[in-house]
Formats: sequence, C-alpha cells, structure tokens
Amino acid sequence: MSSALRAVELLMRRWFIVLGGCLLVVACSGGDRAPAPVTQAGAYTAESRGSINSRDYTVQRGETLYSIAWRAGVDFKQLASWNGIKPPYTIFESQKIKLRQTETKVTTPPVVATKPRPTKAPVATQSQNPRNNQVTTVNNTSKKLESTSTTEYAETSVTADLPKKRVSGITWNWPTKGRVVRGFSASANGNKGLDITGSHGQKVVAAASGRVVYAGSALRGYGKLIIVKHNDDFLSAYAHNSRLRVSEKQQVEAGQHIADMGDTGTTDTRLHFEIRLKGQSVDPRRYLP
Repeated sequence: MSSALRAVELLMRRWFIVLGGCLLVVACSGGDRAPAPVTQAGAYTAESRGSINSRDYTVQRGETLYSIAWRAGVDFKQLASWNGIKPPYTIFESQKIKLRQTETKVTTPPVVATKPRPTKAPVATQSQNPRNNQVTTVNNTSKKLESTSTTEYAETSVTADLPKKRVSGITWNWPTKGRVVRGFSASANGNKGLDITGSHGQKVVAAASGRVVYAGSALRGYGKLIIVKHNDDFLSAYAHNSRLRVSEKQQVEAGQHIADMGDTGTTDTRLHFEIRLKGQSVDPRRYLP
C-alpha cells in the first residue's frame, strides 16, 4: 500500500513541475510582447502597399503584367520588352519575370596618351540669302550654344506647362466627389496619389476613357482595385473599393460608373486615386480639372 501511495505522490510532483513550467512560459511570453501599434487611418507606406523591389518575380494567381508593373513602378512596355512578352501581354501563374533590365558590361579601351593639338579660333562661315543675295557671317560656336539653350528651354516648358484638363489627347475628370484628405508626395514612401473621402458605396467613375487592364484584390494594400489603361503612356488606378462594377479587358468611358467606394485595404472609407505616366507616379492635380 505504501508503494502505491509513493507512486501517486511521485506522479503528482511531476504534474506540478510540468504545470509550473507551462505557467512560467506563458508569463514570460506575455510580458515581452508589446501591444500592436495603432495604424493611422490611410497612412500606409510603399512597402505596405506591396511594392516589389527585387530583380526577379514569380507571377502569382490573379496578377497581370499591368498589376506587376504597377507594383514594381516601371512602364509595362519596358517590363514586356525585358521579358520578350508580346501584346496582348498574357502571362501565367508561376512564370518568372525580370523586373530590372539586364546590365551589360562595357569594355573600356585603354587610354593612349596623345599630344595636345593647338586650339583653333572659331571659324566664320558665310551663308548666302537666295532672295537678296546678301551674305551673312555666322559664328559656329555661338550658333551651337544658341541651339543647345533653345532645346533645354523647350523641354522645360513642356514639363512645366502641361495642360490640366487635356493631356496627349486625354480629357481628365474627377473620379468621385469628396474631400481630398491626403495629397500626392514624391518622396520614396510618400503617398503616390490622392486620397478622397466619401460615403460607403458612393459612386466611383472612370477619370478618362480607356480599357480595364486589372480588376481584383491581389495587390496588397490596395484592397479591391481597378487599373485603367488610357493610352501607351497613361494608366490610372482606383483603390479601396467595396464593389467592382467592371471586369478586365472591358472598355470604359470617362464618367462611367466603375466601382463603389469602400474601405478594403485601408482603415476608413476612401478612394485612393493614382495616375502613372510611363510607369512613374505623377500628381493627379496636374491633370484633373
């Protein structure tokens, strides 16, 4: 009888030792774990939106070449060219895609020392005006400088004076009604579009005519997303919708109801609207009326 009691006592001691160890582990883990930080409404970074920074990528289910190019921040035409993908740019699940152009090594020839040549003065040339047979003297050096400054001024003017309503044959409209609560930022982790608040289920329309090249929720951080291709240079995106009313490859007109505003992929009801020019984010305010 005593041996049985000893066996029971030994078993109870082992049980208390095991139970005490479990309680100690739980206590330690609970003490070291801090509460999850509260995310500010709509304050997400490029990383939280699921951007791709690697050189190669494996296609996932539901993705298109346009959605991958969007996440990688490159022009879809460049992405297709780097991977030998022809229109209509069909890709497949598990397909390997290069997200960066392959670098080619350039062999630099050895430098051979040469004797400096004497500098010649600018040569004056004569051009004859066929109308009045007058001869005009032109300095080659000043003519070259004049041509260079004219080109630089023209490029700056085109960049600075882009029309706000019609660009490259595209007429832009606001995608929804509401208040802009977060503007565009060109910084690395800044907001790449406009955040517009409104009511749940509010109508979201196409900002310009085009073709839907993506409609789904595979892009983390965008929720239910629509991407519209307007031409070979411009794309626009409409994120966080509660319902998508168009499908991929569908042609849409400016002002057409394409989605309902929602809060998918964010913390409150809003539309996140972006415009991309050749793969790069641009401030939508430059194009919206």
